[in-house]
Amino acid sequence: MTTPTTGGPDDRPVIIPELVSLDADLPAEKDAVLTELANLQVAAGRASETTQLLADIHAREEKAATGLPGGIAIPHCRTTAVDGPSLGFARLRTPTDFGSDETDNQGNPLGTDLVFMILAPEGAGSAHMKVLSTLARALVKKDFVAALRSAESEEEIVSLVTAVLDKKKAKKATPAAADDADGADAAAASPAAAPRTVKLVGVTSCPTGIAHTYMAADALTQAADARDDVELVIETQGSSGGDKLTAAQIDGADAVIFAHGVGIRDIARFAGKPVVDVPVKKGISDPDELIDRAIAASTAENPPRVSASGSSDDGDGDGGDGDTSVGWGRRIQQSVMTGVSYMVPFVAAGGLLMALGFVIGGYNVSNVWDTVVQEFSLWNLPGHLPYTLDGSEIEMTDRSGLMLYLGAVFFGGGTTAMGFLVAALSGYTAYALADRPGIVPGFVGGAVSVLVGAGFIGGLITGIIAGLVAMWIQTWKVPRWLGSMMPVVIIPLLATLVTAASMFLVLGRPLAALMETLQNWLADMSGSSAVILGLIIGLMMCFDLGGPVNKSAYLFATAGLSTGDTAAFQVMAAVIAAGMVPPLALALATTLRPSMWSNVERENGKSSWLLGASFISEGAIPFAAADPLRVIPSMMVGGAVTGALSMAFEVGSRAPHGGIWVMPLMENWWGFIIAVVAGTVVSAVTVLLVKQFTATEPEATPAEAPEQDPAAASA
Repeated sequence: MTTPTTGGPDDRPVIIPELVSLDADLPAEKDAVLTELANLQVAAGRASETTQLLADIHAREEKAATGLPGGIAIPHCRTTAVDGPSLGFARLRTPTDFGSDETDNQGNPLGTDLVFMILAPEGAGSAHMKVLSTLARALVKKDFVAALRSAESEEEIVSLVTAVLDKKKAKKATPAAADDADGADAAAASPAAAPRTVKLVGVTSCPTGIAHTYMAADALTQAADARDDVELVIETQGSSGGDKLTAAQIDGADAVIFAHGVGIRDIARFAGKPVVDVPVKKGISDPDELIDRAIAASTAENPPRVSASGSSDDGDGDGGDGDTSVGWGRRIQQSVMTGVSYMVPFVAAGGLLMALGFVIGGYNVSNVWDTVVQEFSLWNLPGHLPYTLDGSEIEMTDRSGLMLYLGAVFFGGGTTAMGFLVAALSGYTAYALADRPGIVPGFVGGAVSVLVGAGFIGGLITGIIAGLVAMWIQTWKVPRWLGSMMPVVIIPLLATLVTAASMFLVLGRPLAALMETLQNWLADMSGSSAVILGLIIGLMMCFDLGGPVNKSAYLFATAGLSTGDTAAFQVMAAVIAAGMVPPLALALATTLRPSMWSNVERENGKSSWLLGASFISEGAIPFAAADPLRVIPSMMVGGAVTGALSMAFEVGSRAPHGGIWVMPLMENWWGFIIAVVAGTVVSAVTVLLVKQFTATEPEATPAEAPEQDPAAASA
């Protein structure tokens, strides 16, 4: 038997005994397992170092859990730490939680005992991806999984994996051999087998496109092959490619199954088809259920159907009626958050450039930047320039020459970027609702909002209007000769007309008045009112650590930046400062009283220093998930203190993100430091006191006991 190779320049085997750990006696902690597998990669010469590898693995884990039913986990990623595909395997003595939804009869989560670490080099080609996806597909086969559990040596594991990959190569070389012999004989012996009655097509995809994509495809295909009532063809939208569904296959399908973790490419191909739309893991764990639902949808009187803008996760358990479509409220909320996600880069680039313009060109560069960039150049540098504010006396810029010119260039670029903010928010909100036909009316609606003074509130409204109108027009039944003109001419024309007219004729003035009221309220804030707003912002930022409440506060702050008001910059600074508190506070708490925390929490505490400093509130989620009733209220106390102090000190930030890394560009940066430190200390002390007086220190698990100091353990 030959060991399959990577196909890379050195033709190394994909898996070798040195990459296998059998019955590893590791703590029942995901991080410990991932670290062990990463160390194997380095020891075997497959990875350059563990830091980058673990960072890439953890980044992938944060997107979606890699635990699967049957006690299997497939942590995987693309990484610069390896230069060729590599597989690591661990069979665990103590099952570990990798996020599988599988539970026992009492509802307790079942752990994972078989873990494959699947690694691909950054920029890997399709040949590399095929090696890795082949293994992932084999993991849905019960006999292969059983063989992994009964293997007695590392060499036997390598042999099993090699056999799977060699079989794939043989199939590719000789298509006739790809069919199972017994299945082929059975088919030949029974040509009059009952025809399958329901034709289904499906698409599977996942964020990285390495494993879940192909496992879901194979699970669905195997489930369909075992039945006589369906024909199913799956398109895999993964890294190693796959055959694209033909127009004839889609036209002839009675229903569609989408099992995906990212958006479906070219979803308009399926418009009008009954659909079952679920997360990709559902395709792996419950393929028969999805097929049954698709069959039911194909004959239902009014089933959910694919629109030109597509369907979303069916939200199992949300609807209660089995409908696979998302409610309109939820869908609009998702569309607004999509618009915000596209808007934030404009804010980030524009805000940082403007802040750099102030640093380089001086505080009054904002008053002369347009004159400088239009009338001067690198060969004709400006001197100290005069300017006036609201008819006051003429003043002179404090800087001149190259510094003033470069500052004006930076500030001008930032101002221009910020000018797209409302249009981007509106345009991409409409895009999320109606796909490409929504972009033009959405952007125009955002521009009109700015023109009439409705600001970001108008941008939100026009984005929703443009998206809904474009969606509605797409449902019109038109002659074939007109159909080709719909997405290019008719939909943009009519949707833009409706959106612009609604703003000019009906909504513009009321929304402008509302926006002016909001701006005046923010501008008039001082003293106790500003402190109270900061306190509320701090509570919201620490309530759910990156969840809907946290994101709502962040949306309020980033959208307000479009006004250019000092008060809006202060709100942004309060949001950043308060969002930094939870991970920093827990990092401090685990440092001050390590005996109160488990080994995993102490390790998380170390990484939380950097996460908190970078304004990544999610660094506190592992602590909150393990002990929400004590951790979350403690974080909210410190967040409220930080938000209130930030507003009291009138700290201002034009940048919407960055934590301490953008602190030099803030107004009153010293107040920012004081606010963050104060809140961090308050939350850290609070959580330690709460843990001290409400529970004893956690006992060590058997896996942790050998790592603890005997004296400390006995104490």
